[in-house]
Amino acid sequence: MDQVVIFAQKRVNLGSRNAARLRKQGRVPAVVYGQAGQSLTIELDALGFSKAIKGISESTIVKLDVDGTARDAFVKDAQFNILSGKVEHVDFYEIDTNKLLRARVPLHLVGSAAGVRDGGILENPMHEIEVECFPRFLPERINIEIGELKANQSIHVRDLKLGSDIRVISSGDQVIVLVKFAKAEVEVAPVVVAGAVPAAGAAPAAGAVPAAGAVPAAGAAPAAKAAPAAKAAPGAKA
Repeated sequence: MDQVVIFAQKRVNLGSRNAARLRKQGRVPAVVYGQAGQSLTIELDALGFSKAIKGISESTIVKLDVDGTARDAFVKDAQFNILSGKVEHVDFYEIDTNKLLRARVPLHLVGSAAGVRDGGILENPMHEIEVECFPRFLPERINIEIGELKANQSIHVRDLKLGSDIRVISSGDQVIVLVKFAKAEVEVAPVVVAGAVPAAGAAPAAGAVPAAGAVPAAGAAPAAKAAPAAKAAPGAKA
């Protein structure tokens, strides 16, 4: 990918009123911060800036051309109007290409994990890592192939192969992505304990005989009267 070039001019008239006037003219007030703490106020074309930053990340180094003088910088922050969506202010951070820098690089998952196709759930708790390198070696993003990732497998920061020119600052034990199976919900059948008293209002089991002297539950139908015993025949011995 070719380096993005953003054209700008120095801004002389400062203040909120002048900034509002610039926005009405389709311009955007911005500030370039240097490594030594100095800053430069600039203005740039709103439409041109919006087109230029499409597809770039926080770790993308852009070429900022201010009145013909080029400098390498990050787009550190861009403020947008909530209602219109138009950019209102931009902060750039100038870098020295001959000095090591630390930056956060986004992680991009590529492919469909085998474990997901088998019914697993993909979790991606980490979306960027911090690295240290010279600006020319800084990647815009790091692609991670997950096609062979099976259930109960994971990829850690230590598994990334970034080469000797990039030093990873983030802990190697951090999990970037993993696949795990969801626990199945098991329906447990109610257990009937012998001799247990049914709950109030519950119907007795079919064919169940109430125990002698047992008190029926509230609302339960009275038990059928037992038939009288047959009288013994005259002269029969008891």
